[in-house]
Amino acid sequence: MTGSPSDVPPRSPAPQNGGQPPLPRSPRVALQPEPVPPPLRRSKRARHPLVVVGSAFFTFLIVVAVAIGTTLYVGRHRFEAPGPLAQDKIVNIPKGLGTRDISDLLVREGVIDQPYVFVGGVVVLKARGDLKHGEYKFPAHSSVAEVIGTLIDGKVVQHAVTVAEGLTSEQIVDRLQENTVLTGPIKEIPAEGSLMPETYKFTRGTTREQVIQRMQQADKRAVQEIWEHRDPELPLKSPVELVTLASIVEKETGRPDERSRVAAVFVNRLRRHMRLQSDPTIIYGLVGGKGSLGHPILKSEKDQPTPYNTYVIDGLPPGPIANPGRASLEAVAQPARTKDLYFVADGTGGHVFAETYELHQKNVAKLRALEQNAATAATPAVDPPAAHPAAVLEPPTAPAHKPAPRAKHPVRH
Repeated sequence: MTGSPSDVPPRSPAPQNGGQPPLPRSPRVALQPEPVPPPLRRSKRARHPLVVVGSAFFTFLIVVAVAIGTTLYVGRHRFEAPGPLAQDKIVNIPKGLGTRDISDLLVREGVIDQPYVFVGGVVVLKARGDLKHGEYKFPAHSSVAEVIGTLIDGKVVQHAVTVAEGLTSEQIVDRLQENTVLTGPIKEIPAEGSLMPETYKFTRGTTREQVIQRMQQADKRAVQEIWEHRDPELPLKSPVELVTLASIVEKETGRPDERSRVAAVFVNRLRRHMRLQSDPTIIYGLVGGKGSLGHPILKSEKDQPTPYNTYVIDGLPPGPIANPGRASLEAVAQPARTKDLYFVADGTGGHVFAETYELHQKNVAKLRALEQNAATAATPAVDPPAAHPAAVLEPPTAPAHKPAPRAKHPVRH
């Protein structure tokens, strides 16, 4: 018999019970749930207490590691993030503060805003004993890491005091006393000429005595070095005489190009036993370390005998009249090789030099003419006020006139 495959009836499933057809179940049995197989029992090894504890501990370590990693990530971000400072600021860290005290101070000053990050950073870096006290300049937006680095490196603020050439020791002491960054008193005014004019750097809290000592040490080194390289033909017997003459040169001119020539004038006069006739020695003899008379030198003051007045005494005064700079010391140690014996102001801030008294007088006349012309030009074109009676003073000696006519001839010792 033939036909299409679709006409073949489907096969019934093979019986499960050894080829026998399934037994019919009663309705009651059919309604009951099929039994679920019991769960597999864990092995005794899996239930061992050590395994349980180990598993819990391992889980705890994972949690801790994640927490630490998160904390380190966040902490490092905050550690290196820009700080709250809007502009550079100087903060003084006093001596003796601990890490937390420093942290609190920096928060109050607005340098940082996360004190715990600061303290934590110091602990992690093991830098508790490395934070240095002092005055620090923190740049704007400094991170906590940069702040800690600054304190560890000790990059304290450097202050400076400049001592000009030609000041007396008393004037230098006054300048140091006025400086509010320095501390402590100055025991006594140092010897004249023992302080080297320079710019000295120091940190807040440095004592004034320490700065004085640095000036004295610098002066001692410079004088010794320059004295050893002096012209062997100098008519000077000791480093003290070198400093003394250099102090006179320092007060006579502030022009670098003139120092050696002014020094030569005084050296030539010493060789000829002529009085030095230096106006600054008159002033020092009258007021000492005060430095200024407050008025032009009068003829009576010029003739007044003092141990320093080189219009009256022979040779050098008994000591320096100021603190000369290195350039003046070198100018005296190696003066220009000239025959000049006189110099006078040229009206432009410099001096004109002369070998003879006659030429010097002509230079003086030119200066007087310049002064007269300047005075005439400054006189107002209106009737002057009536003169009030006044005491007639002696004619003042012009400070620029070097030297007076009586120095024409050598003076005996």
